[in-house]
Amino acid sequence: MGMVDAEAIVKELRETYSSGKTKKYEWRVSQLKALLKIAENHEKEIVDALYSDLSKPELESFIHEISMVKTSCKHALKGLKQWMKPEKAKATITSFPSSAEIVPEPLGVVLVISAWNYPFLLSLDPVIGAIAAGNAVVLKPSEIAPATSSVLAKLLGQYVDVTAIRVVEGAVPETTALLEQKWDKIFYTGNGKIGRIVLAAATKHLTPVVLELGGKSPVVVDSNINFKVAVRRIISGKWGCNNGQACVAPDYIITAKDNVPKLLDSMKHELEKFYGKDPLNSGDLSRIVNANHFRRLSNLLDDTKVIDKVVHGGQRDENNLKIAPTILLDVPHDSLIMKEEIFGPLLPIITVNKVEDSIHFINAREKPLAAYLFTSNKKLEEEFVMNISAGGLVINDVTLHVANSSLPFGGVGESGMGSYHGRFSFDTFSHKKAVLHRNFSGDAPQRYPPYTPSKARFLKALLNGDILGLIRALIGW
Repeated sequence: MGMVDAEAIVKELRETYSSGKTKKYEWRVSQLKALLKIAENHEKEIVDALYSDLSKPELESFIHEISMVKTSCKHALKGLKQWMKPEKAKATITSFPSSAEIVPEPLGVVLVISAWNYPFLLSLDPVIGAIAAGNAVVLKPSEIAPATSSVLAKLLGQYVDVTAIRVVEGAVPETTALLEQKWDKIFYTGNGKIGRIVLAAATKHLTPVVLELGGKSPVVVDSNINFKVAVRRIISGKWGCNNGQACVAPDYIITAKDNVPKLLDSMKHELEKFYGKDPLNSGDLSRIVNANHFRRLSNLLDDTKVIDKVVHGGQRDENNLKIAPTILLDVPHDSLIMKEEIFGPLLPIITVNKVEDSIHFINAREKPLAAYLFTSNKKLEEEFVMNISAGGLVINDVTLHVANSSLPFGGVGESGMGSYHGRFSFDTFSHKKAVLHRNFSGDAPQRYPPYTPSKARFLKALLNGDILGLIRALIGW
């Protein structure tokens, strides 16, 4: 795809947007219903593509991607009419008599660049928000998940209004060509390195950007908990979500030294129940997405600082790009595995003298996309919520906040900027336009020159809320 093609696509979408078509409620509903039909009518095709790209188990594909796209569409269809309504705002004495409102309007033509780890969900979920808000949109799926990218291009071409919604496939040249264009918003999901490139490109046109990044999401495990339930939830959120290839997957565990034996025993026991004695042959674990990421994860394991820290797992199958669930204990804090987001099936355990020390440990590092706490101690829970800055928190579970459309999902600091999901997606792709309504009555002469002393007394009393002074100014006292 060349520069001229990118320009032509944006030009066509701007013409469509300028026609006013995308702003209409009926158009938005029709396109949301079209996306819903894709998820409902092409489940097998989508599942097959996700298996081709990631060896993703069918149930994970349905629960974590297809079902969530359906839910997102239905949530938008149900709430759209209310979301589009102007919001009444208070009028002030300075503009009396008047009324005020906040009118949500679409931003215009927006670009969505999605990620490979949940290539169906992370492509369509922001597109749903962009359409609901009334924008024209270009979707650039990840080339690292080529089968899903191809399915998205085909199905959207069949179901949606291609004069306003387009899919552009390709790799770095195509993305670069798109980033050269002027957009009204760019929504990027991926890593911080590319996020910085996207942000730099956006500055040329002062384009607002949403960056959905990642980070090292910690799990704090207290001793006064139901270990079986906690461990099963941690395993599900780590290895049951793309074999750790998820932005909100637990990246490392923090627990007190005395808690380690019980925690490790529980994790080993449950992992064997979930994935068997030979997890490399389990059909319930996704593979590593490609050889580059397999080598990256292998390098983390082969680091001389951590090579003797593996206490469970560690098996690898390079031919099939499989790495078994792997637990490491007390890795050095300056090791590579503790500096980079892991994004894979490796899980270090960091020990502290007491669980309360975990708060300082987390806060000494970059702000994560998610942080998790397992405890029955209400005081610790309150301190955790009050003192940990992260994109989102979950108490006594992991990752489930992503599935709640009533909660904003996004990062903070190094883990991203901006948020979406549900109404927050609509707001992300909207401009909140302030509108003040007046008529021709109540035209106070005091606002106009010449500025006499009596006018000055009146205006100062008005702006200071001095009722007595206002009365005095009016009667000339």
